[in-house]
Amino acid sequence: MQSFHSLNLATRLATVFGAIIAIFVAAVGVALFNTARLADAEHWNTHTHKVLKLAQENLTAMVNMETGARGFLLAGTDNFLEPWNGGQAEFEKSWNEAKQLTSDNPAQQKRLDAMKVRRDEFVAVGQSLIQARRAVKQGDGSMETFVTEFTKGRDKTAMDAYRALNKEFYDTEAQLLVVRAKIAEDSRDTMTLTLQGGLVLALLVAGGLGLALTRSVLGQLGGEPGQAAGVAKAIAEGDLATAVRVKAGDTTSLMAQLALMQRDLARVVGNVRQNAESVATASAQIAQGNHDLSGRTEQQASALQQTAATMEELGTTVRGNADSARQANQLAQSASTVAAQGGQVVDKVVTTMQGINESSRKIGDIIGTIDGIAFQTNILALNAAVEAARAGEQGRGFAVVASEVRSLAQRSAEAAKEIKSLIGRSVEQVEQGTSLVDEAGKTMSEIVSSIQRVSDIVAEISAASVEQSTGVSQVGEAVTQMDQATQQNAALVEESAAAAQSMQQQAEQLVRAVAVFKLAPQAA
Repeated sequence: MQSFHSLNLATRLATVFGAIIAIFVAAVGVALFNTARLADAEHWNTHTHKVLKLAQENLTAMVNMETGARGFLLAGTDNFLEPWNGGQAEFEKSWNEAKQLTSDNPAQQKRLDAMKVRRDEFVAVGQSLIQARRAVKQGDGSMETFVTEFTKGRDKTAMDAYRALNKEFYDTEAQLLVVRAKIAEDSRDTMTLTLQGGLVLALLVAGGLGLALTRSVLGQLGGEPGQAAGVAKAIAEGDLATAVRVKAGDTTSLMAQLALMQRDLARVVGNVRQNAESVATASAQIAQGNHDLSGRTEQQASALQQTAATMEELGTTVRGNADSARQANQLAQSASTVAAQGGQVVDKVVTTMQGINESSRKIGDIIGTIDGIAFQTNILALNAAVEAARAGEQGRGFAVVASEVRSLAQRSAEAAKEIKSLIGRSVEQVEQGTSLVDEAGKTMSEIVSSIQRVSDIVAEISAASVEQSTGVSQVGEAVTQMDQATQQNAALVEESAAAAQSMQQQAEQLVRAVAVFKLAPQAA
């Protein structure tokens, strides 16, 4: 029975109905076999009845022949010979038919042959007596001779022998009817018992297998099919809170699996609901954070744009400062040349002192300009350092550059002050040159040396201005790149905000989707 329970439902149903059908097929087969035997027995019974009838007809023909012969022998009238003659024809007809019907029975064939021999003997004796009686009637013979011949009883002997053979033939065929009747009765009894036994066996098998099938199916279902359908319908409608009744120790039935599925589904739905709510909350926070970050990024981009504009202006100023420094360098070189020539033409000192005085004033103006540029550069560098500090980590490199620019501006201012001081002393010397022409030769070398120093300082200022211009350009490019990166960051922040908002909407949809399930308090 355990192996029967281990089969699948289709195999079990096929086994039950197959067993019942096999029993009915076997019963019907036996019934058909016995019916065929009954039909065959009926056929041979009919055949035997025909043979018995022919045997009776054959005996009747012999009796008619005997009757006709005796009538003629007594009366001597030919009218009495009609049964004699008709009996012979009837005998031949019935004997031939019986011979044909019993062709499958050698014993009966021998009896028929013996019966015909006795008939021939009877006919021969009868013909002899008929001729003797006819001779008496015609006067050709004596009655005494006829009576003597008749009283011998040879016709009766032949007739009795025939009767015995006919009776033996008839009884043999009748015995076949008895045997066939017994066979038919046995077949009917066998068929009846087979049908009754098959019916009882079919009922027992159907009942037993049906009970086993019912218990097996109910065991697999774990309850009535309606209960399983109700549980499945409740789960399909989202009701995960209704308890599923499962028998103690049942872990493999459909109801047990439905209960397990309900618990697992409730746990999964509960987890999904909690996670969906958490995702919705987190996505809302992310969206708000991205919104705030987007605003700060836009502010940073605006500040970088302003810084870029400021750096562009600073670059323009530094380039102007470099041009002025180059002009000062050229003037210093010219002054050095003039001072060298002045040593050779002392006699023209008075005349050229005015030109020197004028050049000194111009140099003073230029130095004032350089000083102002250095001051403005210092201010711009200070502002740039402040902006770099505000930019935080991204402005660290810019702060270093601004510090270098400020250092160069301070050095330019110090050089300008020094040049201004030198120019002041030169002017004083020029003013005193008229009265100190004699000392001009002595001081000329000092003037040349001072002018050379001015030239060197101005060259340094020019080189520093070029470096400032290059540094400012690099800082401007860096600020531009920072601005582009900030713009890209702003775009990414907007995309991230849109994605966070979309994720929040999807999380809300997920929360609404799982809200259709009803969970028990402990599962929720």
